[in-house]
Amino acid sequence: MEDSKLFLKGKIVSVLPIESGQGSGKPWKKQSYILQTTSFDKKVCFSLWGDKIDEFKIKEGASLIVHINIESREYNGRWYTDIKAWKIELEGVKPSAEQEPPEKEDNSPFVEDIGDLPF
Repeated sequence: MEDSKLFLKGKIVSVLPIESGQGSGKPWKKQSYILQTTSFDKKVCFSLWGDKIDEFKIKEGASLIVHINIESREYNGRWYTDIKAWKIELEGVKPSAEQEPPEKEDNSPFVEDIGDLPF
């Protein structure tokens, strides 16, 4: 499945309390946020799960680009839809490019010649 190309732009107007519980014997936590979108002036509630909450540290008033996945599921004949964020960017700030490690310089005094090894 291809990564989601969906995103929302806007300003955080509300940070909701963290919710937590146990699911399948494992603890979980999620936090929801209300984003006032820049297009169509609509409010959208999205959630972060687990470590993403601490990673992004979203504050009220922040202008963000929120990359999302949308998922719906059925329970007892009713459908529920979640909007889960997987990446957050500050609007107007370009994300830093992942830097490749510098090429390793060979300062070894040894010359590697494995052509005539006796084993």
